[in-house]
Amino acid sequence: MTVFSPQDRQLFAAHYPETPHVLRHALGAHPLLELDALARLAEGLPESSVEYNLADLPIGIEGKPGATGVPIGETIRSIGSCGSWAALKNIEQHPAYAELLAELLAELRPEIEAKTGRMLKTQGFIFVTSPGGVTPYHFDPEHNILLQIRGSKVMTQFPAGDASFAPDLVHESYHTGGPRELKWRDELVPGGRDFALAAGEALFVPVMAPHFVRNGPESSVSLSITWRSEWSYAEADARAFNAILRRAGFKPMAPGRWPHRNRAKAIGWRMLRKLGVR
Repeated sequence: MTVFSPQDRQLFAAHYPETPHVLRHALGAHPLLELDALARLAEGLPESSVEYNLADLPIGIEGKPGATGVPIGETIRSIGSCGSWAALKNIEQHPAYAELLAELLAELRPEIEAKTGRMLKTQGFIFVTSPGGVTPYHFDPEHNILLQIRGSKVMTQFPAGDASFAPDLVHESYHTGGPRELKWRDELVPGGRDFALAAGEALFVPVMAPHFVRNGPESSVSLSITWRSEWSYAEADARAFNAILRRAGFKPMAPGRWPHRNRAKAIGWRMLRKLGVR
């Protein structure tokens, strides 16, 4: 089965890697993405690969909220009424989900590798959310396509690389071991762009684009397929090197976005890391 049409692959190629856009997908109600299957997956994943909490959260939070205390399998099976949000991380640990992830990314591999080179560290994440749930303001280090499988949601996305929305200090902290959550201020609202997603639609999210998500009136299942590139790693490593420079009293310039390679700072950080500097 082909999930992305030739027209959607062409649209993706025209916008990747820096411009968010909505695609159509034909994944549909895949048996691996039904609630019972996801509950069994969650129960079999390592504890470190499962995160879940109450869904009624503000857009901005300090740190990660605690778990609800309800078992993850029960949480997913009752997601329509339990008021929760769950993330299943690195689903490629399970052979069937690894195969699904590989098949989806293989369809887009030519378009991806033509722009940013070889796909690295391919990973999959599944989000299961109760009606009205909120995923607070944050960023992620991967190239990401979020496929809406059931239900609906609105992702409000902000420009990647703009320090107005994600300060350089936060980037530097994240790439040297800090959290990815961002401080929310209501005056940021005009800078965001809302992307409404229904089942059968997908959204491309550029590397480190700040965003928050509001779930629709029904429970939701979304599949996030992600990959890294040498370019994305170089930007991340340049951010980490900037953290070292800032600690030494310098005021470093932020790394350039694609197609800038950020090579010198990236090599500097990689050398320091080998020496055990953090």
